[in-house]
Formats: sequence, C-alpha cells, structure tokens
Amino acid sequence: MLLTLTTTHRPATDLGHLLHKHPDRAQSFTTSSGTAHVFYPRADEEECTVALLLEVDPVGLVRKPGSTLTQYVNDRPYVADSLFTVALGAVFRSAVNGRSESHAELAATPIPLTVRIPVLPHRLVERLFTPLGWTVDLTPVPPAGVDEDSRYADVTLTGTHTLSDALRHLYVLLPVLDGSKHYWVAEDEVDKLLRAGEGWLGAHPDRELITTRYLARQRPLVQSALARLAEVEEVEPEALDNALEEPVLAERQVPLAVLRRETVVARLRAAGALRVLDLGCGDGALLRDLLQEPGFTEVQGVDVSVRALQVAARRLHLDQLPDRQRERLVLRQSSLTYADPELAGYDAAVLMEVVEHLDPDRLPALEHSVFTVARPRTVLVTTPNVEYNDLFDTLPRGRYRHADHRFEWTRAEFRDWAAGVAGRRGYTVRHLPIGPEDAERGAPTQLAVFTLGDDD
Repeated sequence: MLLTLTTTHRPATDLGHLLHKHPDRAQSFTTSSGTAHVFYPRADEEECTVALLLEVDPVGLVRKPGSTLTQYVNDRPYVADSLFTVALGAVFRSAVNGRSESHAELAATPIPLTVRIPVLPHRLVERLFTPLGWTVDLTPVPPAGVDEDSRYADVTLTGTHTLSDALRHLYVLLPVLDGSKHYWVAEDEVDKLLRAGEGWLGAHPDRELITTRYLARQRPLVQSALARLAEVEEVEPEALDNALEEPVLAERQVPLAVLRRETVVARLRAAGALRVLDLGCGDGALLRDLLQEPGFTEVQGVDVSVRALQVAARRLHLDQLPDRQRERLVLRQSSLTYADPELAGYDAAVLMEVVEHLDPDRLPALEHSVFTVARPRTVLVTTPNVEYNDLFDTLPRGRYRHADHRFEWTRAEFRDWAAGVAGRRGYTVRHLPIGPEDAERGAPTQLAVFTLGDDD
C-alpha cells in the first residue's frame, strides 16, 4: 500500500519538519499490521514529496488471537484501507495532531498539497473529498485479466490545507471508502473518529454516511457519535429552525416563524391529537406552544442533538414548571433516520422545517422511521418554498435560507415527494400555505398534512 504527499510551499523541505521525518534518510517502522517505510522521492526547495509504503504482514496478523486468514488475506493487497490508516496514524502521529515545536506557525498554515494513492476504491471519492476543498482526479485501475469496470482507481487529491487537516481527512476517509475495518470496532473508535473529525466532520454533508461506514455500521456506536457531533457543531441548535432572520413583508405583520407554529398547533387541534411528537424539536419553540394547550396530554420533543435538548430544557424552564405540566413533557435524544420503536403510539407527529436539513438520500430512511415505525395518525411537515425566496430582500439570489439546508423544494417538488410517501405508506395528504401568498410564487412556507387511511 502506497501514498505520496507533495507540497510546493517554499522552502518545500519544511515538510520534513512538519512530519518529523528527515528527507535525507529512509526510515522503517514496525506497526500492528506490518512494516511501514518513509522516504522522500524528491526533496528540494521548490518541491518535496514524501512516500509512505506499508508492507502488510498477513502471517503476523492471522497469528493474533481471534484472527482468521480471510480477514487479512485477499486478492487486493495493494488497496489503501484501514490497515494503512493505522500505519499512517502511528508513523505521522505528531503531524496528524498538528504538533511542531520548530515550525508551529507553519503547522497551523494551509499549504498547497497533492496526495496520490495508486489503488483506492473510488466510488465515493469525489463525494467525500470535494466538500472538504479537494480537487479529485482519478484514473480507473482495471482488474488484471478482466475486461470490466474496476471499483479501484489511481486517485490524486489537490488542495490547500494544513498538513494536520489533510492527514486527518485521509485517516477517516480511507477506511470509509474501503467500507470495512480490519480490527474490532469498539467504543474507543467513536473517540478516534471525533478527534480526527474535529473541525470538519460535523459540517460535512455526508457526515452520517462517513460515521456509519467508519464505525462498521454498528448502530449504537453510530448513534453515539452522531449525538456527540451534534453537541460540538458550530451552528447553535436554536438556529437550525430557519437561521435566516426572515423579513416581514409589511409593517406589523406576524413573523413567519410565529405563523408556522400557530398553524401547526391549529392543525393538531383540528386532528384531535392528544399525544404529540415534535421531531427535530431544536430549542423547543414549538414545545413551548404545545405545553400552553391543556388539550395536548403528552408532548415529546425529539432531536439528535443532546445540546439542542439541553437548550430546550433551559428555555422551557423545566425545573420551574408545575408538576402537572412537567409530567406532560418528554425530551428524547434520537435520530430521525433510524427506526425508534419508542416513538410509536402517538396521535400526531410534527416535522417543522426539518426535512430540508437532511441529504436527499436519507429521506427514505426518515420516511420509514416516521411513517412506518412511529406511524402516527397525523403527520405535519413544513418546509420552505424555494419559489418564494426571491421576495426576501436579505437573501442573495440563488442562496438557500440556511447554510445547513441540503435542498429547498418548489411546490411541485414537495407535492411529488408527499404524494409518493402517502401512496407508499397508506396515508392521504393535502397541502396548505403558511404566510402571505404571492400570486406567482405562492406562500413562503408549505405545509403537508398526512392522515392515516381509515383501514389502519
């Protein structure tokens, strides 16, 4: 397994100081998976390239307790995978952590870097590395003697990053691309992931995919990691419900966020709901309105972010609420894209400005968890109407209302999605506008009211 890393930062040989490996010497290191060699094919003032070569020792690996031959011996011994990242983390530990006593300022400075990995599973390379600021160039590597497309490629990544960030990107994403781990994945892997992903994983549009594959699809570990990621994200939880300060279009007009909550509460009353789920409750603004309605006998706020739930508890003054009102409220940490049987049995569920924060390929998982597993009789979904965005003077043309929005639907797109969900899950659906309607662009917020069929 081979990786080369090149910089043209002047003087380029400073790369040796950052890596704590002298360019004039070839060095070898014993790692848990074999022998790692570090050498410099080129090292001068204009350009410096370091190579990390890992010779996997399959015999030594299978002699370890609990190992089997098929774990480590296969037909692709040159593919960069989790064995390689273990070696990378061990050999370049100080650089991964961003430590350099002699060149501390340079260690914290983004520099031009080029990474080449001759054999790498390439299906997700562009999807995972491009959002981090890398330019990806790949050349498929055809299987020897087989006339078919290969899942492997010779991959080159080009970008300007601190060396620490670049190595941490590789440390996390190489095993994610491979899709497997060659050692037992336990709770300490969550800590490793969060340390290596600090500052970038929480904002990555595919953080859930990365977390799931890195942790070998072990659901309890994945949920733990996602919850902890949500706690440290830079975006305040109260900002997740339309962080854009939506301007009013006329003096004394009710703010759109207030209109949304009033409309949702009214629709819940009309549906005769007693026990209500607020899915993606954020800072608890809707929970506060629901608690003020005695007709709602139980209200549960659900969010993946532990921090958001803590903010909600503080803003709702749970410690000061009368016992009768406090007993009506439950706060629960859970991911809306994972089936949670504890959410079943409620009369109604609300997803207010939530779906647009999910990647489109996660919507089927949300559909399953809400409309099949939880399966309340009424589901209310609100989402921005992208057609209305041009009427917001403070929103630049072409921009979404929130930096974390993965999409914003037109009215037709929302209707198509809602009709598909209703048809697949046994619901009927109707649509209502929220906010002042424009003759051409409709209302700023669109609401879908799902009602479970009478035969359920």
